[in-house]
Amino acid sequence: MTVIGERGYHHGNLRRVIIDAAVEAIGESGIAGWSLRELARRAGVSHAAPAHHFGDKAGLLTAVAAEGYTLFADALEAAGDDFLDVGAAYVRFATRHRAHFEVIFQPGLYRADDPEVDAARARAAGILERGARTVARSRADDATARIAAWSVVHGFATLWQSGALPQRLGDSPEEAVRPVLSLLFGD
Repeated sequence: MTVIGERGYHHGNLRRVIIDAAVEAIGESGIAGWSLRELARRAGVSHAAPAHHFGDKAGLLTAVAAEGYTLFADALEAAGDDFLDVGAAYVRFATRHRAHFEVIFQPGLYRADDPEVDAARARAAGILERGARTVARSRADDATARIAAWSVVHGFATLWQSGALPQRLGDSPEEAVRPVLSLLFGD
């Protein structure tokens, strides 16, 4: 339980509180719209606390990326092996975990070679590859199918989040992407 009051922060997991504050700040104002000092203020801790736990902003974003890739892989894995389900899960993750989605696909912001990030990213990529194999016309098309499938779902998610897609698609991004995927990758 987090308690932030007049006397400041009292909790056993300050690292978690700072990560949560970063995800909230990214969701509100984007990746560049906050500082470690602001996160400390939000959490009711000293301005040095975030730097103590993460070193710098890149260190904190590395923790957010590792968590984001883990959540992403979990969401994709829960969808199963069918590409339509995996594609819908991709779009659902992007819209429900917008801050994590923004961070994980901007590796210049964090330490992309971090072992935790690398393992979670590899797990998510493996799941996406399995789903994309279901749409490849032949073994030789596997690599092209993976890039095409990833491009379509990522582009759709990005367009949805920016509000650029037509209103007639409805309120459910994961349902709206299914006919697009069926048209491009269906049998």
